[in-house]
Amino acid sequence: MSVTTRPRASLGRVIEDLGTTLLEVVSGAADDDAEIETVVIHDVLDDAMPMRGALVLGVGLSDPDEIAALLRTLAAQHASALVLRAPVRAEQPVREASEASGIPVLALTRGASWAQLTAMLRSLIAEGDVGDQAATTLGGMPSGDLFALANAIATLLNAPVTIEDRNSRVVAFSGRQHEADPARIETVLGRQVPERFARQLEERGVFQELYRSEDPIDVGPVLNTEGLPSFPRVALAVRAGDEILGSIWAAVQEPLSPDRVQALKDSAGLVALHLLRLRAGADVERRLRADLLATILEGGPGATDATARLRLSDHRCVVLALSATEEVDDEPSAGARGVAERQRIADAFAVHLGAVYLRSAVAVIGNVVYAVVGIRPEQGDADHGGAQTSDADSRAARVAADFLGRLGATSEIRIGVGTVAQEAASIPSSRANADRALRVVRQAPSREPVARFTAVQMEALLVELGDLVRARGDQPTGPVAQLLAQDREKGTHLVETLRAWLDAFGDVAVAAARVYTHPNTFRYRLRRLSEISGLDLTDPEARFSAMVQLRLLVPRD
Repeated sequence: MSVTTRPRASLGRVIEDLGTTLLEVVSGAADDDAEIETVVIHDVLDDAMPMRGALVLGVGLSDPDEIAALLRTLAAQHASALVLRAPVRAEQPVREASEASGIPVLALTRGASWAQLTAMLRSLIAEGDVGDQAATTLGGMPSGDLFALANAIATLLNAPVTIEDRNSRVVAFSGRQHEADPARIETVLGRQVPERFARQLEERGVFQELYRSEDPIDVGPVLNTEGLPSFPRVALAVRAGDEILGSIWAAVQEPLSPDRVQALKDSAGLVALHLLRLRAGADVERRLRADLLATILEGGPGATDATARLRLSDHRCVVLALSATEEVDDEPSAGARGVAERQRIADAFAVHLGAVYLRSAVAVIGNVVYAVVGIRPEQGDADHGGAQTSDADSRAARVAADFLGRLGATSEIRIGVGTVAQEAASIPSSRANADRALRVVRQAPSREPVARFTAVQMEALLVELGDLVRARGDQPTGPVAQLLAQDREKGTHLVETLRAWLDAFGDVAVAAARVYTHPNTFRYRLRRLSEISGLDLTDPEARFSAMVQLRLLVPRD
């Protein structure tokens, strides 16, 4: 039995956890201790991507000469390894370049997608992403190392094993998954029991039996899309007291012996400890990340250190502020549901941003989900025409809008995008502007759900002026006050007429149509309001003053 003791973000750990099922070393010698800092997708058109400590995904690469040239480039940039789609043409140029450069070549197994591999790699890397975590053990196993525990259980049972949570998501799996059936391979690759298989199990009452029983249960084969049966399974619920934490599933080709049944039952308690430790660790990490993010958003003496711990140093940054529209709910559980929903959105937002930005941090602070994304200093953003631009906030807005589109909740969630912070000291200013943009977009349900501060600066100023006048109790004065008094006393519509004319930029036809009035009648009202109030409609200063007062002090009917 092998127990993983290497750092979580190491090449050896990646190969050990994902080997056989997803990855295989095909050329060169892998340095087990080589640190993996990030995952980079190779793009021949994107030469500025930093490669230090990167696991590089060579999507679409197959020519040996091109691969050899890339290996030499990666060595110069201190990358850790190159992954290619199997089968890999490990011909002489590739072998020689791999050995000379020290960059190993790994093969991604057929049937696995690059997206699946990227998600798993980011998950492994993220485990040690924030701060230093002391190495602890539970039952002789590294704390929270469910992959090592799954391998140990698989050795005891002589069968490939998966550990799943209550929602049938795979949180860890053992080696030897290739010995199982296509259903198991699909489950491991997708990190989730496919819906069609879960439906079969649900209809057969498997989950009900599993969660009622204190002993392992035998699960008959499920049918895949080709109608072929899978191997039988043995499943055991994992509990902490009365709480169901998840389950252990072993793909067996013959019934387990009594000794192996007992070994499985004994293992369940240890799995429960690790699952609880992971859950607690996730909560601690969230709190730590939120504290670090709050520190850099507020600025101050600790901001520099917090920026470094979140790996955002030496990056231009943009702050995004996300919140859901407020709903009145008097139920006692509404607050708890809101907290859980914000955390769910934050987790999804973090995954989305992590696929786009090399460095990002997301946390819930108060009732707002904040994200800080780091823009590589050596690379600008490209517009649709391919020209290099510096509108990093525009790109962040596009990424945010894409997130809302995928989430399917654009009617409920709003996002404000701050200004670009050239250095860590400017991040609080970007946060303040993100908050201002968020407030604008929340007060205008009809507009796009994502707003850049640079696009709504004047609207933000008006919102803040509105706060000021309400706090002081300011009332309309001058011509506007006279028109309001006339409307109250005589039942006229002079304020409505003035607002329509100003909104239409003086176009009488358009303004008259908006208030359902004949143009001649509208012109008469304009003359009357000028006579009554003394408002000179030809004076731009007078028009501006009237517009501001109508906007801030006279609510629309």
